[in-house]
Amino acid sequence: MLPASDFSIPAATTTTYYTLLSLSLNETISPLSPLRTLSIADCILTIGDFEVRSRLIIIMNEDDRLDDEEWDALAAIANALATPNRKVHFSDATEVAHRFEHSLSFGDQDTSGESHQALPEFVASESATGIFKAPNRAAVDSNRPPALELRPHPLRETQGGKFLRTIGCTDTQLWAGQETGVRFWNYSDAYEIRTGLRRGDEDAAPFCESASTAPTLSLVVDEGNKLVWTGHMDGKIRSWKMDHIVASDSAPFMEGLSLQAHRGPILSMVFSSYGDLWAGFEGGIIKIWPWDVLEKSLSLSSEEKHMAALLLERSMMDLKSQVTVNGVCSISSSDVKIILSDHIRGRVWCAGSVTISLWDAQSKELIKVFNMDGQIENRVGMPTQEQPVEDEMKVKLTSTSKKEKSRGFLQRSHDAIMGAADAVRQVATRSAGAYYDDNKKIEALVMTADGIIWSGCSNGLLVQWDGRGNRLQEFNHHSCSVLCFCTQGSHVWVGYASGVVQLLYLDGNLLAGWVAHSSPVVKMAIGGGCIFSLATHGGIRGWNLTTPGPIDNILRAELAAKEELYTRRESFKILVGTWNVGQGKASPESLKSWLGSTVSDVGIVVVGLQEVDMGAGFLAMSAAKETVGIEGTAIGQWWQEAIGKAIDEFSAFERVGSRQLAGLLITIWVRRTLRTHVGDLDVAAVACGFGHMIGNKGGVGLRLRVHDRVMCFINCHLAAHLKAVNRRNADFDHIYRTMVFNQQSNLLNIAARVLRCLILSCSLALCAYLFWMLYSSGLPLILSLAAGVSSASEVLRAANAMSSKPEEGRPDLAEADMVVFLGDFNYRLFGISYDEARDFISQRSFDWLREKDQLRAEMKAGKVFQGMREAIIRFPPTYKFERNQPGLGGYDSGRIPAWCDRIIYRDNRSAPLSDCNLDCPVVSSAVQYEACMDVTESDHKPVRCKLFIRIAHVDKSVRRKVFGDIMNNNEQIRTLLQELSVVPETVVSTDSVILQNQETSSLLITNKSEKDMAAFHVVCEGLLTINDSGETSTPQPRGSFGFPTWLEVTPVAGIIRPAQVVEVSVRHTEEVRMSGDLVEGIPQNWWSEDARYNKLVILAVIVRGSCSTETRIHRVHVHRSYSAKTLHVDSRTNISSRKTPHTHSTAV
Repeated sequence: MLPASDFSIPAATTTTYYTLLSLSLNETISPLSPLRTLSIADCILTIGDFEVRSRLIIIMNEDDRLDDEEWDALAAIANALATPNRKVHFSDATEVAHRFEHSLSFGDQDTSGESHQALPEFVASESATGIFKAPNRAAVDSNRPPALELRPHPLRETQGGKFLRTIGCTDTQLWAGQETGVRFWNYSDAYEIRTGLRRGDEDAAPFCESASTAPTLSLVVDEGNKLVWTGHMDGKIRSWKMDHIVASDSAPFMEGLSLQAHRGPILSMVFSSYGDLWAGFEGGIIKIWPWDVLEKSLSLSSEEKHMAALLLERSMMDLKSQVTVNGVCSISSSDVKIILSDHIRGRVWCAGSVTISLWDAQSKELIKVFNMDGQIENRVGMPTQEQPVEDEMKVKLTSTSKKEKSRGFLQRSHDAIMGAADAVRQVATRSAGAYYDDNKKIEALVMTADGIIWSGCSNGLLVQWDGRGNRLQEFNHHSCSVLCFCTQGSHVWVGYASGVVQLLYLDGNLLAGWVAHSSPVVKMAIGGGCIFSLATHGGIRGWNLTTPGPIDNILRAELAAKEELYTRRESFKILVGTWNVGQGKASPESLKSWLGSTVSDVGIVVVGLQEVDMGAGFLAMSAAKETVGIEGTAIGQWWQEAIGKAIDEFSAFERVGSRQLAGLLITIWVRRTLRTHVGDLDVAAVACGFGHMIGNKGGVGLRLRVHDRVMCFINCHLAAHLKAVNRRNADFDHIYRTMVFNQQSNLLNIAARVLRCLILSCSLALCAYLFWMLYSSGLPLILSLAAGVSSASEVLRAANAMSSKPEEGRPDLAEADMVVFLGDFNYRLFGISYDEARDFISQRSFDWLREKDQLRAEMKAGKVFQGMREAIIRFPPTYKFERNQPGLGGYDSGRIPAWCDRIIYRDNRSAPLSDCNLDCPVVSSAVQYEACMDVTESDHKPVRCKLFIRIAHVDKSVRRKVFGDIMNNNEQIRTLLQELSVVPETVVSTDSVILQNQETSSLLITNKSEKDMAAFHVVCEGLLTINDSGETSTPQPRGSFGFPTWLEVTPVAGIIRPAQVVEVSVRHTEEVRMSGDLVEGIPQNWWSEDARYNKLVILAVIVRGSCSTETRIHRVHVHRSYSAKTLHVDSRTNISSRKTPHTHSTAV
């Protein structure tokens, strides 16, 4: 009689083949029926003259039963094949076998999409809680407007030196600042496909890139002079010409002017309403360069660049130094990260973290400093004395009085630990307080068309201010941090750290909102009929200005109908292995048997180990220091290197990353041929041991994108012991809900890690005392100590999760397309004795034994791993064995055998049979699930599961082309765009203005429309000089269409309601000079405006509809004639001033 032994088909190599025999003698094996496999023997087969090694595999239906005669026949065949060096012809083996009609394929990298034999699965019951369900996916997201993917989300690993930091729009181009310079896209090329772009930009629209520079931190567009100005990490300000014409995408364009503005990074820049360039730096420093100087510097030849640098240095004004008296500064010393120009009132807003300084753009005088509550700040730059937290803890831990020293050792130890606990509580409280104080931090500023200033805070609060810095109202539509604004007409767009973009009316009412990106939206800009949003991962999307509207519905329908044009499908295999190594090491032969023998056809290898290092000292250190990346401990490194050798890491695979927490270690390798499609690796860890503080139990996770689909792998070690079923369920639930894949969440656990270090270090040094304290005071004292700070940590974690989630209460794991849990789950067999379990195992009655599995019962009840799947177990229980004892006789007689080591997964499927498409983009099936019973180095057996993965993803380049074809050719969309681009009819009362003796003239702008609002904006298109002979110079616009210092236009912008009139005043003002020598009252600086000639100013009144991309321009001429006029020189320049009366001006 042949003893049955469990076996599953491993991957073949080039020298191994397999003979497949069916024992279903009455019918053909059904591919959908449950199968079990029996390994008979190794043998040598001769096929003609070709001799190969082989293994005879018997496959049969699970329901089939063999009688004694059939078993005897099978035993005879096996005995013959098992004879050493016996050569068996292939025909001999097939004469007694029924045909096997289902093909199995083996290869190094199977992506052909051919059929694979999927193992039968057990599916856990669904939970009423939606977080365990797979996320909704679709070819076109119904909850998000269709977008132009100008630059699809690139893999983080491809962005070294190319991370985008900011964007800005011109009339024809979108510019972006990156770590090595700038780049721009032409709107006309936005829908084009360009091949040959470097990795990370393969799917991006064609762009042009600059020569390499220091990282770009800030960017401002100067449409008046067709320049883009950028501020860089090295303290330089650079100018770039718009509308570059380059020979090819690979030819970098060069900068124009380069100004060494500061020693530190330039955080923000803006052009004021008078064309001067303002820049913000670290430490509260604000510097200004007059436009006259910049203009002159731009006109110098390359040989005169040194003169330009000297000129710019001499003309620079440092505002912080001018408001500092006797070492006391009137403005904050926090970094000036935002500068906003109020063109309507001629003011500049400079924002630090919690305060705003308001300046006069003409005189450069400080008006006021106020905080986010609207309160005036006085002498906010005064240094503060505050004892560091570390010093406070040191004092509490080390200071003891003489009276204390006279007390007993145990009592002093008790006081020391309680003092440590008190210090940690203060750290947790202070950390939490600091976190919530950060909610008041200023993150963004914008001025809307009606002249209201909006500020956004780190807690999602939106605050409106008037032009004088008075707080008007606040509202909150989202709990996450506001990172950027954008506005046009009657609408305001808000970008959040959650990736959400919201559209609001000017009164603050919410119109729409959607998840624009999977990471924070850091910048938005309007141009080319779109509002472009930049995410931290570097992706740029363009949203139609009419969103939400009927155009979105048309695009959704058209894109869905053309889904197959841009759908691409891929397939590969993932090998997942788990092993509780029991603080031991494995031989190369064991690792080869477990992993190396079956990796030939897989693309990704994920290995999770438990109990890698469980020493008390290491647990104490790991509680305070969580290792991130591929570092780990020395023993963790040994395991990674040993496994790497077993799977041929150096030639076939690349180690992508790992995460270790105490004894838990997870590592991932990716085949080099697949590596270009895999990236964005993030790591996470959740401790479940000792009040969710220590990593002896818990989970470590990896998250990455594969073909633009998110996959998560979590290695878990859950609570032990037979009766701890509820604790194991709770551990899983805790891991699933709280695992956060970002660095910020890890940093927020400082208080908890300090507590862990203190408690565990003290426990090692004072173990005798701890025993006494447990005996005398009871365990609840320790637990209350732990729970107090652990709860503080959970508050921080929950607050962070809330501030980074598109949907509140939705864990990171719930957003993944595929989730795989692996590890020592510690679920046992219940209602069975050791002897009964051994009998079932020896008889291979795993179907009966599975009914006693705790995990299967809990999954069936929907209490754990809700909705997830596991291949049917057909291998013996993997726990508990005597070390180095081979065979099934090695079970530890003191423990009931159990399937502790498991691999459970879920994909996008909502039904057992689902096709792989963009609605269900990841479909997985187990093709191998087995334990390696020949490995004996641990009391657990290693387990492996091979998953066949099918992925459907979008070809972003093709989809962008399809998107463009729809936008350009769809008649409905073209008609709607024409209707929405209508500009309300407006009338300006005059096309010329007369100025006399600083008197004011008025322009009346009338909105003739009866239903549409009109937004207007007044700019200075150019300044002309008229000499004595009547000849005029070429119009010269100032920076960003700024006004000359002697002209004041109020209001510069605003909203005109239907059938309403707005009055705009044009006033000749007293002129201000910052510095320069005076001769006869006239400044002699050669860069200044020449006041001896008549001046002609061309004002442009630009009118647009509330949602229109089109504009209407009315031009008004303002003439100022020369005379020895009133001139005011700022007293701060220490240069004398002289005033003479005005003469009359004449109109053009």
